[in-house]
Amino acid sequence: MNLRIRDLREDSDLTQKAVAAALRCDQSLYSKYERGERPLPLELADQLADYYHTSVDYLLGRKEVKTPYPQKKP
Repeated sequence: MNLRIRDLREDSDLTQKAVAAALRCDQSLYSKYERGERPLPLELADQLADYYHTSVDYLLGRKEVKTPYPQKKP
């Protein structure tokens, strides 16, 4: 699976350590997600989509448009 999380991190001038801290995980584990050595859990994909203001579909390469889906109104 070709995740876009590395590109998003680099485009934001962030380190793996900074993103891992935001996700409350270890940097070495986050690095494995970026390299595709470990599957990215859905919960973390959701957190990353919020962090980068995009959609999970964009993170997973299923959508080309970076803009997130509109939020549902309560």
